[in-house]
Amino acid sequence: MNVDVTDAILISLRAALFGTLLATPVALGLGHLLARRTFPGRSLLAAALFVPLVLPPVVTGYLLLALFGRGGPLGFLDVPFHFAACVVAAFFVSLPLFVLSARQAFEAVDPRYEEVAATLGSPRAATFRRVTLPLALPGLAAGATLAFARALGEFGATVVLAGNLEGETRTLSLAVYALLETPDGDDAARTLVLASLVLSTLSVVLYEVFRRRARLRLELPG
Repeated sequence: MNVDVTDAILISLRAALFGTLLATPVALGLGHLLARRTFPGRSLLAAALFVPLVLPPVVTGYLLLALFGRGGPLGFLDVPFHFAACVVAAFFVSLPLFVLSARQAFEAVDPRYEEVAATLGSPRAATFRRVTLPLALPGLAAGATLAFARALGEFGATVVLAGNLEGETRTLSLAVYALLETPDGDDAARTLVLASLVLSTLSVVLYEVFRRRARLRLELPG
């Protein structure tokens, strides 16, 4: 079986990056909404957002295939079995972690800062942009890093929605799986496993750096 190690790594990095970028405005909006607003159905919305965290990834992939597949409500987008499917899978599996981190980052910002800005005549949008967002930024960066790491290691939803096409949708995880079924694939599999370990470790280290910066900026203990 032909497995291009470089292609697999690059496809994974691109899919994780694009998925995280797509998730960023959604995570910021929903995180701020859950942190600062009380409304009917708030708990239901939070539960719905976090369901993918506990669903088996293959089930998530099946639901995405039903949504984007032929005959699905978004089937006209022609997403399945293209690189876009890797991005969509990365987006959906990483979004809950990003929203959770964004919510925590916004909750950690003392609302009195926003109240002071409001008393000085600052519009709500300007207050968010100039006060809330800068204070929450390290925590949001930590969330983005965590989301990227989750997207980078995605397997189940990707294999269902995107397949395992060499040079198109074969991510790092899928390449390792393919090589495990190849008699002479041990060397290439070890290379990919090592690359995965390095990338995952770097992501976790960056997450910890941003988390500590968030605590220092907000003067939180620990």
